[in-house]
Amino acid sequence: MVDKAPRHQYAPELLWVWDGNSWVSVKRSSDPERWTSAVYGGPYESTVTQIMDGLPSSSLSCGSVVADMLDSLKLSPGDRVLELGTGSGWNAALLAERAGPGRIVSVEVDAQLAADAQTRLHTAGFSVEVHTGDGAAGWPAGAPYDRLIATYAVESVPWAWVEQTRPGGRIVTPWGRLGHVALTVADDGRSASGWVQGLATFMPARDSDQGLEWSQIPRDGQDESRGCFPRPVRELADGSLLFALRALSPDIRIIVSPNDDATAWLHDGRASWAVITADHGDGPGAAVQGGPRLLADEIAGGWERWTSAGRPSLYDFGMTTTPEEQYIWYEDAEGVRHRWEPSVPMRRPRAA
Repeated sequence: MVDKAPRHQYAPELLWVWDGNSWVSVKRSSDPERWTSAVYGGPYESTVTQIMDGLPSSSLSCGSVVADMLDSLKLSPGDRVLELGTGSGWNAALLAERAGPGRIVSVEVDAQLAADAQTRLHTAGFSVEVHTGDGAAGWPAGAPYDRLIATYAVESVPWAWVEQTRPGGRIVTPWGRLGHVALTVADDGRSASGWVQGLATFMPARDSDQGLEWSQIPRDGQDESRGCFPRPVRELADGSLLFALRALSPDIRIIVSPNDDATAWLHDGRASWAVITADHGDGPGAAVQGGPRLLADEIAGGWERWTSAGRPSLYDFGMTTTPEEQYIWYEDAEGVRHRWEPSVPMRRPRAA
């Protein structure tokens, strides 16, 4: 599929790369070598194609994640597919190569991105319908679909997506800032359920409040709390633990040092923060935290809950969504499913 839709054909003239301090632009015409390096940075590197308000707002996703999500979609020739988040058009081209001409409908909220993607797809010979619209509403005119895939992250799966996917059909979408799920629509169309497929970071829906970055969280003048952290800090890099904590406390962001100094930074995107460091090798750590919430304490409580549940792996977790609610669960060794309730209940997104 990739051979028939090479990545560089869907990359715009202007790309953006992180120089360690800020996003800087790279033009193909003036610096073709750096531009090519940005497009083909490696299987785990995304290519940022648009910046809005200082943050990435569209990209060519890293090849490994694209392959993982397409594999999760279980797409067959002839399937009718709704893609939400056209972006540059590369993923739509891959879908069209597999499903066939006239089988892909793609929706993009940004009119200019939609127009550019349509041009690229047409030039490459792919028959794909590209529409400008709010992805949360899907595209009811083309329903029902056999498959639905979103290329941006949602906290709550819009019910319109389930309604527009046939019973037995499959929905693959990134969830929050960590991981993606594959849901199968029930025979009666009144629910969709499925397993977590993997970990990755995705851009959120365009109208999402992304909150503050770590560097923007106010820390001066706040009262600080210092104390012990009961767990080895290094273990916060465990993907299964990270997902379990993410599901319990959706707004807490955890950044773990990639080096050997075993440091974790936590914040809630608003006013609370914590720094956890290792005190003695792989033993318990030390925490400094500030703001209205004690984030290190919240994470320690979630960690204890995960341990008490038998330390379920990432792939033991799944999601179910209905018209009334959405919830995460895990399945134990006996095949019994248990709700993994977050501290703050997930709400349905606004009506389109």
